[in-house]
Amino acid sequence: STKKFYTGMTNDIDRRLNEHTNHEQNTRTTLKLTDYKLVYCQIVNNRIEARKLEKYFKSGSGREIRNEIVQYNNRE
Repeated sequence: STKKFYTGMTNDIDRRLNEHTNHEQNTRTTLKLTDYKLVYCQIVNNRIEARKLEKYFKSGSGREIRNEIVQYNNRE
């Protein structure tokens, strides 16, 4: 509802979503939120690739791509 995005990386998506839902980790972006959803997940081969992808989605052109992904998912 706030139209804000959290971009991160993890080696266990189910655990990480549970941590956000139950506010078990001190992540400022999701700490006070309860109405968020996973809109995109990409599996990569290693942590280095994951970090590069995370940095990309936080960059200017990466945010544009992220917004397109969100718009596409909201049409479904």
